[in-house]
Amino acid sequence: MNDLAVMAVGIPGFGLAIPWLTGLYGPHTPRERLYWVGAALFVGLAAAIWLGNRWLLFRQREHLDWFSHPLRKLSMLVAANVLYTVPVTVGGLLAWFALAGLPVDTQALQLVVMTNVVCVLFVTHAYETMFLIRERESDFVRVERLERLRAQAELAALEAQVDPHFLFNSLNTLGHLVTQDAQRAREFCDTLAEVYRYVLDIRRRDLVPLAEELAFLRRYHRLLELRFGPAVLPLVGADEVQAGAARWQVVPMALQGLLENAVKHNRASAAEPLPLTLALGEGLLNVANPRRSRRSALPSAGVGLANLAERCRLLTGRPLERVERDGHFEVRVPLLPIDSRSPP
Repeated sequence: MNDLAVMAVGIPGFGLAIPWLTGLYGPHTPRERLYWVGAALFVGLAAAIWLGNRWLLFRQREHLDWFSHPLRKLSMLVAANVLYTVPVTVGGLLAWFALAGLPVDTQALQLVVMTNVVCVLFVTHAYETMFLIRERESDFVRVERLERLRAQAELAALEAQVDPHFLFNSLNTLGHLVTQDAQRAREFCDTLAEVYRYVLDIRRRDLVPLAEELAFLRRYHRLLELRFGPAVLPLVGADEVQAGAARWQVVPMALQGLLENAVKHNRASAAEPLPLTLALGEGLLNVANPRRSRRSALPSAGVGLANLAERCRLLTGRPLERVERDGHFEVRVPLLPIDSRSPP
């Protein structure tokens, strides 16, 4: 927070006004050098109180927030302000009374201590209000970015399914299956309809249960199996992931996008089928496939993966990790516990 201008006005303002209003200067007047020594002392005291409480406020914000622990936050904030401000004020005033040769004025001492505590609480409240306003603005920006990214993801998913090449290949596959295997043709139509239905169902959802996303991945994978035959191997490790999926949620369309990228950018044939390996870690789902670049593949702009990475960061608070090694391409998708909310 850039509060230099506020401190430049507030510190000398409090340091000069409070002693003058409470009569701390006693018989000393501005014509005396000691008066200005006292003014410098009081401004320094105000700076120590302001900067010290500012530091305490910033440290507390790193560990406590109003929404998770409101009463604890309030009590810790007030206690820190009072326990720091009172001894610093008393020490500064006793030093002034000794320097000025004045008897300790208990009434003035109590008045200044109470005034400083009230002023500190007021300034702290002003800081917290500014913080909350900025966080509110950040939340609006975050929501707008999420809405834009979600719309882009929905559009990309729909475009992938209505892409002329996809439809052309799907219709060719369907036409072939109709003449060769009516039962598989019916399965292909039903699976294609389920793929579209899921894309439409998750339009307004930020996160979906991992079990639900795995079920959709299986449907999309089955569509590829019906289309490519033995060139696409069964999903490796899917059953093990399914067994532990009940407690996790994931960004929608994440797994389907990774499977689509694997098929799009890597060679696959009956002699050299393409496996997709899934493995569930603690808060992560590892998705890996062999790296077999296709000569005919168009260069990838990486927009889909970049979009997924940004959605993961905003919705889970953790980045998407990419690892390429030993001829394998691996993506580690962050997960959230099923009973948790998206991070602020």
